[in-house]
Amino acid sequence: MPYLPPWPPTSTALEAMRKNSVVPVWLPWPLPAGWLVTGFAEVGDQRTGARASVVALTGPSLMEGPADMLVIAEEPGIGLGASFAGLGGPDPGEGFDSGPPNAKIEVLGHPTPLWCVNGQSDRAVYAGEAAGNWLWAICWPADAGCMIALAELSLIDARDHDLDVPFGAFSPRLED
Repeated sequence: MPYLPPWPPTSTALEAMRKNSVVPVWLPWPLPAGWLVTGFAEVGDQRTGARASVVALTGPSLMEGPADMLVIAEEPGIGLGASFAGLGGPDPGEGFDSGPPNAKIEVLGHPTPLWCVNGQSDRAVYAGEAAGNWLWAICWPADAGCMIALAELSLIDARDHDLDVPFGAFSPRLED
C-alpha cells in the first residue's frame, strides 16, 4: 500500500484523516504543555481507506530546542512505524516486548505498555499495541527527553472527536 503525500497541519487535513482512516488516528489529548500538531500522514488508498495513520507533533525538549514526535497506528504487516524507526522489517521484531515495558501511556482511558525498540541512533522508538493495531511513538532527538512527553500522553482516537487542535509549522519528519 502506498505512503500518501503528507497532509499539512490544518483542521481540513485532520477532518480528511478522520473520514478516511480505518485505523485509529491517535491524538494526544490534551496535548502536553507547549506541544503542537504539525501534520498528518497515511498509508492506503481511496478504495480501502487508510491502513496506517500518523500524527506529527513538535514541542519543547528537556535539553535545548524542540523535539519531534510521530504517533502511528497501523494494521499488522503495513510497516510504516518500522520504516520511520529505521527497522528492516514490518514490525518491532521478535521479542521486543519480552521484558517489562519502558513506558505506559493512557489510550482511550486504559494504561497501555510501550517498549523501547532499537532503531536509528538519532531517535527514540517505542512500540506497543492498542485497539488491535500497532502503536508507535517515535521521538527526535533520541536524548530530547521525549519520555517525559510520553509519560504525560493520553491518546484519544481523533475519528471520534471534533476538537479545536492547535497547529504548528509542517513537520519535515513526515517526508523521511
